[in-house]
Amino acid sequence: MRMPSQEDLCEVPCVHPEAVQEARSALPDSNCVERATAFLKLVGDPTRLRLLSALKTRELCVCDLAAVVGLSESAVSHQLRLLRAGRVVTFRKAGRIAYYRLLDHHVTVLIKSALEHAAE
Repeated sequence: MRMPSQEDLCEVPCVHPEAVQEARSALPDSNCVERATAFLKLVGDPTRLRLLSALKTRELCVCDLAAVVGLSESAVSHQLRLLRAGRVVTFRKAGRIAYYRLLDHHVTVLIKSALEHAAE
């Protein structure tokens, strides 16, 4: 981490109690922060983000996801297991084939927003 420069600091030591109180009251509780941080770390991995981006379009089976992202089925399955444990994706079995999809709309919105932000 870089040290703050003089530009980053207030030139006058001043506290705005109303602003501090308003910001404090808007903070989520610690448990929520921990869960959100774990979620962001989970989806912040490049391989997992590519998998989630592919699943944003439609439900896909493990072998199709492997073909999309250029990894082995075993590697994709491992990443999907992590995403499933983190409640980011869900799956269904059709015979011997496992189909994965994003768990809910929040994940879709997050991925879309992150990629749009990165493209700016």
